[in-house]
Amino acid sequence: ATPPAPVPHAVLPLPDDPAISAAICAPWLQRWAALAPTLCLSAQLAPSGAQSVQGLPLAWRDVAPAQAEHAAAAQRVLVVGAIHGDELTAAALALHWVALAEQVSARQAVHWRFIPVLNPDGFLARPATRTNASGVDLNRNFPTPNWAEESVQYWEKRTRRDPRRWPGPAALSEPESQFLHRQMAEFAPDLVVSIHAPYGVLDFDGPQTPPSKLGMLQLSQLGVFPGSLGNYGGLQQGVPVVTIELHHALRMPQRREVEAMWQDLLGWMGKHLPHKASNQ
Repeated sequence: ATPPAPVPHAVLPLPDDPAISAAICAPWLQRWAALAPTLCLSAQLAPSGAQSVQGLPLAWRDVAPAQAEHAAAAQRVLVVGAIHGDELTAAALALHWVALAEQVSARQAVHWRFIPVLNPDGFLARPATRTNASGVDLNRNFPTPNWAEESVQYWEKRTRRDPRRWPGPAALSEPESQFLHRQMAEFAPDLVVSIHAPYGVLDFDGPQTPPSKLGMLQLSQLGVFPGSLGNYGGLQQGVPVVTIELHHALRMPQRREVEAMWQDLLGWMGKHLPHKASNQ
């Protein structure tokens, strides 16, 4: 029997009032002078309805195929920036990629979902913090196997109880990690791109062949960590997780490098992500 055609996922609507996006961008722009107002405002971010520990909105934006016939067959890609609030360039790269996704939406069968700042409390703190407002490293708070034992053991023995890497009192204890966990289930991405800084490498978790490079970033798999998004998504859920580690947390790569990483990602996706049958 012929398998049923895929059903397109609902696309998040754009805000009906520019003031909504402006309200999201305002504190980010005030916090980081290097973030261009036009870059943030043009992303047309909307509140997701979820909030951080301190009640700040977790903002998002979808870019879907412009042609209706591409919608059902679209690959779904979730792009997440600033899981660690002190990695400011991670947010900026996600915003740059919103614009690049819009440029190719007319010819590309990809449904992108961008969450540029998963940790707004840490992002806006002075100084910015890796952890959220509860002091939890969100990238150690996902429900990987034996989390209760392994995450605490790793924190105590490998990090020597580094407060910047505390995994939290329980898996998914934080509203920010709960929100991303729901997106993994509801949006059901075919790929997750998690943007970090400042190790200057490319990491990967998942069953697929990893990309050898994105722009100047070369593949250097950093290992498996209890509670990490790469462990949860790539190893436990079988969803490939490409982890970008930019060279600097406060200084963006040049425009040509931003675009080179993007083009390399698209090239890898075309070869290694499954293509879905259209219902046309």
